[in-house]
Amino acid sequence: MQWFRMCDLFFWASTLSSTALVEIRDLNFTYDKRPVLQGINMTFPKGKMVAIMGLSGCGKTTLLRHIGGALKPSKGSVKIDGQVMHELDQAGLYAMRRKMGMLFQFGALFTDLSVYDNVAFQMREHTDLPEDIIHDLVMMKLHAVGLRGAQDMMPSELSGGMARRVALARTVALDPMLVMYDEPFAGLDAISLSVIGDLIRRLNDALGATSIIVTHDIQESLKIVDYVYFMAGGVIVAEGTPDELRACDTDFVRQFVHGEMDGPMPFHYPSGDYRQELNLRD
Repeated sequence: MQWFRMCDLFFWASTLSSTALVEIRDLNFTYDKRPVLQGINMTFPKGKMVAIMGLSGCGKTTLLRHIGGALKPSKGSVKIDGQVMHELDQAGLYAMRRKMGMLFQFGALFTDLSVYDNVAFQMREHTDLPEDIIHDLVMMKLHAVGLRGAQDMMPSELSGGMARRVALARTVALDPMLVMYDEPFAGLDAISLSVIGDLIRRLNDALGATSIIVTHDIQESLKIVDYVYFMAGGVIVAEGTPDELRACDTDFVRQFVHGEMDGPMPFHYPSGDYRQELNLRD
């Protein structure tokens, strides 16, 4: 059975192309002649949450770096809000980045700043708002993630789940139009993972933002996202809605979604004859 209906894919592409915040077209990138991204085409509609999944080393983080303008493509383009990222000058790039939020893996809080000052950092750095307004905004963001009472705590005093929530409050401090998440569920227990997933979805909808989630956590991500791209070896090997991917019978997708030990991604790394290496004889 074909894993997605062509009419659904056409509907996604045709109806959302005019409302796309991020458009990636024929994106190619190489590291020292080694191809990392090869002909990537993706669309991230306004107000939607889209996941990028795949094994380590498939090019997911490199793709995020292109979206953020940290890398320039060998070929193709990344267009955000109608502007091609690699064509922007420094001032234009910084202005575009101020409209983005980034939740780094494990939070990456400033260890010498309190919870309050971590969330206030971007407001002080990028705006001329008076401190009383910043105070109210910080309290609003912390309240949204359930940690208003932790404002005076230091990062070293927080649990992993609390630290991730503070990082999420800091990520949306300036109400970005685009939020990127790099493995937001890494290292969390089951309860914290569910809380963070729910917060990400609710904050995205409240802000009307576009969210891009790079993750290995299949089951939690499929609960909250609108669309998924699967990458392998620098190319897109599958895409579809969560329901389409759960029902997919493509070997790679089925192995990844259901966590099967063996399949297109084999358990054993390519090697020689096992018996010969152990000097075994018939």
